[in-house]
Amino acid sequence: MSGEPQQKAITDDSVMIGVDVGTASARAGVFDGSGTMLATAKREITVFRGAGHAVEQSSREIWQAVCEAVKEAVSASGAAAERVAGIGFDATCSLVVLGEAGEPLAVGDTNEADRNIIVWMDHRATPQAERINALHHPVLHYVGGKISPEMETPKLLWLKENRREIFDRAWQFFDLADFLTWRCTGDLARSTCTLTCKWTYLAHEKRWDEDYFRQIGLEELVSEGFYRIGQHIVEPGARCGNGLTREAAAELGLPIGTPVAAGMIDAHAGGIGTAGARGSATQNLAYVFGTSSCTMTTTTEPVFVPGVWGPYYSAMVPGMWLNEGGQSAAGAAIDQLLAFHPAAREAAELARQRGVPLPVLLANFVLQGVSAASEAVEHTHGIHVVPEFLGNRAPFADPHARAIVAGLGMESDFENLLALYIAGICGIGYGLRQIIETQDRAGATVENIVISGGAGQHPLIRQLLADATGRTVLATKASEPVLLGAAILGACAGGLVSSVSEGMARYTAVAGEYPPATQYRERHQRRYATFQRLQESAREREAYCARLGALCGKVDSAGGIYLITLIAGGIRVQKIKGVKRER
Repeated sequence: MSGEPQQKAITDDSVMIGVDVGTASARAGVFDGSGTMLATAKREITVFRGAGHAVEQSSREIWQAVCEAVKEAVSASGAAAERVAGIGFDATCSLVVLGEAGEPLAVGDTNEADRNIIVWMDHRATPQAERINALHHPVLHYVGGKISPEMETPKLLWLKENRREIFDRAWQFFDLADFLTWRCTGDLARSTCTLTCKWTYLAHEKRWDEDYFRQIGLEELVSEGFYRIGQHIVEPGARCGNGLTREAAAELGLPIGTPVAAGMIDAHAGGIGTAGARGSATQNLAYVFGTSSCTMTTTTEPVFVPGVWGPYYSAMVPGMWLNEGGQSAAGAAIDQLLAFHPAAREAAELARQRGVPLPVLLANFVLQGVSAASEAVEHTHGIHVVPEFLGNRAPFADPHARAIVAGLGMESDFENLLALYIAGICGIGYGLRQIIETQDRAGATVENIVISGGAGQHPLIRQLLADATGRTVLATKASEPVLLGAAILGACAGGLVSSVSEGMARYTAVAGEYPPATQYRERHQRRYATFQRLQESAREREAYCARLGALCGKVDSAGGIYLITLIAGGIRVQKIKGVKRER
């Protein structure tokens, strides 16, 4: 931490602020000393989509949205700004690119400087990730064996290879949460959460691996001593700099010097706000169900799980190890799935009239038609969904995987839309079950799933996830556990609690419990088996296509006429006639 911050007076009426920057919005929440949320505010942020897999955002817009949300939340809470003991941030693991003096630099073909963030879900760096994985560097042991295009080193390599001028001009590369703490304090400190989970920093050894960066083609970062990606690394909740600068304090409407905590990735803040709700954090899997989904499993010793990111040291709970899995599309997958159905437009209009999102409308209708939430699985009408629209994050670490929908007929009515929705939620649950079972086999076992995130708030979803996974789902007292997790970081920086662990124990509690329904266990087992067979078939098809493409290339270069036949277990190539190739 740069400088020695002045101690801010802590009183019985002190409050803490949590700020969550998700994919589509920035939210701020004000919490009192018991962990009760007094007020919240939200601002939408723009997502720019470009050609191919390009997804970009603006750091200027995000900072403005954060300032507006904080001001509104503090005003609505009724708490004087002087009562704020500390502020904590979480954000998506998106790459922010800044030039000298902090000006934004364009990261895409539009050359618009304000589009200076490569969003987490942007998969433009898939070829770079595949080349990195082909090296099998030991660093990859700490990302489940394969690096993802959602992580930052493939994105940095893409930037170097495709936008070299921007790469060279860049003054700093930030994870979004670290950008926010720098914008507040001027401190370049990075969080162990962001750097360990997304940048390959080895927190358990307190070092970057220079050989890794040289091998993948980012040797410039080594020669400059990693200045542009992080030389000073601190644990989440640590106080950054001297608190809010004069400029940031004015923009946020808070006192100069208000303590600012080193932040974390948004899903991990959800883990902080949930995993301690019952017993030890090691007993509970924190499941953040939003646009994407993340699973966080805490262990006292490192556990290596193939296809699951980690183990990461001090990435969520300082001093503990973390395994992180999840689904690249979860809430977004359900939205995409529903958009295909003929009845979706009429249902969306009804949802708009009732002032609720379409998935909530459908969940409400499902509950109205059954005697118990678990019964909904009987109304899938033979539809099966593997909702991997954006690849499989875990446990296969396959960005090329794609969604599968089986069992659709010619039906176009509302009832069939409900069946598709239920099947989609079950598919999310079976993907979660795969992650849990893979971790179990490796030794990272959990007893409960503690859920957070906007897409997981409905009781129907919680029960179906419990039934699909065979694990009890717990809901926390906090209505906004991600915001609470960020606020706990602020409480650490402000001295309201001595550690993140103390904050988890003090501020989190269980409000609802959803045990799996035993009478539907066999039904879900059969559907889960179908889910796995569909996945396996898709992987086999992808492998066939890849091998066929390679063979066609060889055949074309060799010349002649060939018969290519797909057979069980392989591909047969028979030469029928040779021809003289024209040059």
